[in-house]
Amino acid sequence: MRAITVSAPARLHLGFVDLNGSLGRKYGSLGLAVDQPATMLTVREAQAFRASGPEATRAEKALRRFSGLYAANRPFSVDVAEAIPAHAGLGSGTQLALAIGAAVLELSGNKASAQSLGEVVERGARSAIGITAFERGGFIVDGGRGSSGHAPPTVVRLDFPTDWRAILVLDPRDVGVHGEKETAAFKALPEFPETLAGHLCRLTLMRLLPGIVEKDIAAFGSALSEIQEIVGNHFSAAQGGAPWSNPEVGRIVRRLGEAGATGLGQSSWGPTGFAFVDSEAAAHRLYSSLVEEAKAVRLDLKIVQGRNTGAVIGPA
Repeated sequence: MRAITVSAPARLHLGFVDLNGSLGRKYGSLGLAVDQPATMLTVREAQAFRASGPEATRAEKALRRFSGLYAANRPFSVDVAEAIPAHAGLGSGTQLALAIGAAVLELSGNKASAQSLGEVVERGARSAIGITAFERGGFIVDGGRGSSGHAPPTVVRLDFPTDWRAILVLDPRDVGVHGEKETAAFKALPEFPETLAGHLCRLTLMRLLPGIVEKDIAAFGSALSEIQEIVGNHFSAAQGGAPWSNPEVGRIVRRLGEAGATGLGQSSWGPTGFAFVDSEAAAHRLYSSLVEEAKAVRLDLKIVQGRNTGAVIGPA
């Protein structure tokens, strides 16, 4: 029986540019595909629906949904070899669903866009960066949610500098806000000032994006840190009054900043934090200086780099 294997990248959600929405579009997400962690799975033609490995319950649900839409309810099995940690701010649900959908399309001989696959399983409600990360990787800006009912359009996609690294601060015991709690949290947020939304857009267009294009990590990092500070303060009402959902993660990220990193922040609702440096050597230096301090509070550090390609799909 035929089988398709898919490897899909995690993504960092680096912030929003317009939480005000007075121009008719809201949110506008910044994101980056990273080389690890990743979701790796194999979908096979089978006699009955079956899922195994991490995230098996979510995987089988997606498998049945995509088979019903694109394969006349033919049964498939999915074996998840690796999964991005769930509800950690790394886009696990989107990558799992898109990977399964892409495999079902390959096995059934049908075609559909990644956006269509994402919308089938209610991905892209506020952000399209996970969808574009799956398709093309890189650094991504989407244009926010409009009135069309579709996922936001991607308005910028850039290759991320290959020398730069991000140090992730992870708490394997903790999860960020998700599901119905996330929806309720967004509804409860105070109105975001239009002037601050304008400032975020200016920071993005005039400092963050040129920093990537010109490989100027000081410009990129200072813009990202400021964006994260503004957005984090806005979301603090839903995070116990702090810009960090996990105080220990926030403390270690700030320590990375004191040691020379830049572009400090939290991915989505966390708990994953991040900090950027301009080289592999700098990343290892900071990792070595803080890994024991992180371990003492049961946090993990991981060195990752931007991934400028999307998911890899092919025969098993």
